[in-house]
Amino acid sequence: MDGAVALTPNLKLHEVGGEPYEIGYRLGELARPVFADYMDQSSAWRAVRRWRGDPFVQALRDAARAHFPALLAELDGMAAGLRWPVEDVFLWNCRGELIHHAPDGCTTLAAVEGDTRFIAHNEDGDPFLRERCALVDVRPSGKPGFVSFYYPGSLPGHTFAANRAGLVQTINNLRIRAPAVGVPRMILARAVLDSGSLDEALHMLRGAPAASGFHHTLGCASDARLVSVEATARRCSLQTIRTRAGHANHMIHPGCEAQAQIITDSSRDRQLRVEALLLAAASPLNANALLDVLQDRAPSGLPIYRDDPSDPDDENTLATALFEIGHAGVSMQVVREGQRVFDTFISSTTPMSAA
Repeated sequence: MDGAVALTPNLKLHEVGGEPYEIGYRLGELARPVFADYMDQSSAWRAVRRWRGDPFVQALRDAARAHFPALLAELDGMAAGLRWPVEDVFLWNCRGELIHHAPDGCTTLAAVEGDTRFIAHNEDGDPFLRERCALVDVRPSGKPGFVSFYYPGSLPGHTFAANRAGLVQTINNLRIRAPAVGVPRMILARAVLDSGSLDEALHMLRGAPAASGFHHTLGCASDARLVSVEATARRCSLQTIRTRAGHANHMIHPGCEAQAQIITDSSRDRQLRVEALLLAAASPLNANALLDVLQDRAPSGLPIYRDDPSDPDDENTLATALFEIGHAGVSMQVVREGQRVFDTFISSTTPMSAA
């Protein structure tokens, strides 16, 4: 990473490295000061913890161990660093499989302008976390390593991130009504960040059995494509983004009507508003225009930028990320409340295997 600048003290960058358990332990330590209070106020945790001891949870853990044992070790290390039971931390990282209304929202935009590709993303989550998240620079042994937004006690990767192979990923929650035995979606999202190329990430998402569902927006340095992926327990749908596109928190690819999902009023309104604003935006579409869309407060309906304490999904915008993907690497900026709080350029290294 070249010239990383954290511009305000309330969104710190923490470097974490080593073997999987060591990485997890350090992530847990970072989260420990706020995690208990976070869980105490979380209605999602009150719903998730009812699954303690359920055979479905053990089946999810078995699937994670079979396909991504290193990431399960990372999660177990996180539990140790948090000083929380392994079972409870695993439950929390399976919240998308166990409850339909997990408070993880988000809106993503993607645009191709000549040789430049943009991905811009609002990270929406529990308002309690507004001043309690961080950025982590994770450096696993033998993997590319990545910079990611980090929710306390959750595997990094299910928010927004870029790795040193030049791969960018942003994640949108999908509310799947019928989860299945498979790999929890937060582990799949973390696994993507060990990929050495866009093709490698797509191959993994197509091949791994998903337990529920996420929407992934993916791009990579030295690769002309931006790809929208709805990876769920029933299907893995890929669409190449030709010019510009947006995605909220429900499936929109053709064929999605065959899978039961929850579409909240907020997600529906944001999807419609994003599509209207992108259609009306002038060409070429630049970085500032994308940020303006993500800061939009709709004249009617529920807004893209979410700061209402009474948000019907119990979510607020915690940070906005802007990625500019070029040939040599990725420019990454983070904006909070209209102010740029982090800025770096991540040079793309020779693609590395995530075997």
